[in-house]
Amino acid sequence: MTYNAQGIPDKEQLVSQYAPLVKRIAYHLMARLPPNVQVEDLIQNGMIGLLDAIARYEDGLGAQFETYAVQRVRGAMLDGLRENDWLPRGLRREMRRIEAAINTLEQKHGRAPQEGELAESLGMSLEEYQKLLLEARGHQLVYFEDLGDGEDGGEAFLERHLASEQLDPLAMLLDQDRRVALVRAIENLPEREKLMMALYYDEELNLREIGEVLGVTESRVCQLHTQAIARLRSSVLDEASVAQARGKPGRPRKKQT
Repeated sequence: MTYNAQGIPDKEQLVSQYAPLVKRIAYHLMARLPPNVQVEDLIQNGMIGLLDAIARYEDGLGAQFETYAVQRVRGAMLDGLRENDWLPRGLRREMRRIEAAINTLEQKHGRAPQEGELAESLGMSLEEYQKLLLEARGHQLVYFEDLGDGEDGGEAFLERHLASEQLDPLAMLLDQDRRVALVRAIENLPEREKLMMALYYDEELNLREIGEVLGVTESRVCQLHTQAIARLRSSVLDEASVAQARGKPGRPRKKQT
């Protein structure tokens, strides 16, 4: 953390130092957002998040400033996207249909369904199904509505995940359950989709680079990403619903509207 002569964080120097971080986060996020989203809007919202991080940061939080800033920057970008309803409601409805079809076919066959099976289940041709996946580029693993976003008195997503001296043991347990469910769902992805997710999220390759590794086009990588996210959402959210039905504490699953 950089301080000025008065012993307080040097705001201007921190903004200059971490502005490239904001841009890097924005461009990485753009890879899985629809074409109507402008990177300049992401950067603008991210800079607001950076300023908020500078204003709020305290060494006593026990986290490096960059780690804290990344949370705030990414959160501010996602807040801006959500406010602008960046994924049309019609596409969200279609993606929920895909998630339901994935769940039904997995229960029926005991394995991850293939694209052709999903297309047939949805009454679409394979071409129509793949076009829908491309149009729904930007479908997220978790929406704020899934976790509670401060509405109805609920706690904001970022506030639950910031370092705190008084962590809620129940919240920690629920988050741990969700992580375990996610890891299990990733392991059950088809090999190509699992590799694509690892290249994107672990290796931080862009879509073109992933396409070169897989021997497919950038558009095909987008389709694979959207489909993988639908599989993960179906698995994780279904597991949460089952746990809740069995009486295990859990956050209510809200509708995406």
